[in-house]
Amino acid sequence: MPEGIPSWAGAVADEHPYPLAFATVSGAHLYGFASVDSDLDLRGTHILPLDQVVGLKTGPDTVESGGVREGMELDVVSQELAKFIRLLLRPNGYVLEQLLSPLVIRTSELHDELRALAPHCLTPEHARHYLGFASGQWLLYSKTGELKPALYTLRVLHTGIHLLRTGEVQADLRVLNTLPYVPDLIEAKKAGEHRTLPEGLVPPETLAADVARLTAELESARDTSRLPATPSAAPALNDLLIRTRLAR
Repeated sequence: MPEGIPSWAGAVADEHPYPLAFATVSGAHLYGFASVDSDLDLRGTHILPLDQVVGLKTGPDTVESGGVREGMELDVVSQELAKFIRLLLRPNGYVLEQLLSPLVIRTSELHDELRALAPHCLTPEHARHYLGFASGQWLLYSKTGELKPALYTLRVLHTGIHLLRTGEVQADLRVLNTLPYVPDLIEAKKAGEHRTLPEGLVPPETLAADVARLTAELESARDTSRLPATPSAAPALNDLLIRTRLAR
């Protein structure tokens, strides 16, 4: 198991009712600021058998489960391969981060092929996902004063800027961080998922100014990005989907 991930995570993936192309860890563990009480967010892609794809009655596009194991809450979500590919071809940062997560629980040759095609799905339109997510998290922070949405806002903006400038998907705020107080925020969040922002760590006006500046940087990165205007991976992903279906 990746460092910091419980050893039973693989067993959870193996309990999935359908074969998995991959299972990875997302959420706070991937973002670099998990708390002692953080959920374990497992994300993946499952493959339906052929008779549940071509018949009148089709299988589930999305499979979700939860529960608690050894005191840790579970949030398990997988998308069927065709749905996952459609999401991948949209400006959807979630599925890119799940696919390319370094916290790999289960993998396959299909996972490798999907990962290889991921860079050809990137466009400046991904800024829309990151700007929208950041706006929602900042609004949540404004209402609750909690550390979690503040860190999510900063993480999303850093990830979006880096993606638009470099074409690399990096979700770990510890790697991307440009702000001197973020390590202290991360350390404070370790004590609890819903802690409020402790006084003295960062003045509220400083945090607000940095969020506004990073938002403007992301918009600028979108407008000046050298990424192609549209994804080029659709034909290869279509072929991959057909090959996978016919092999079942």
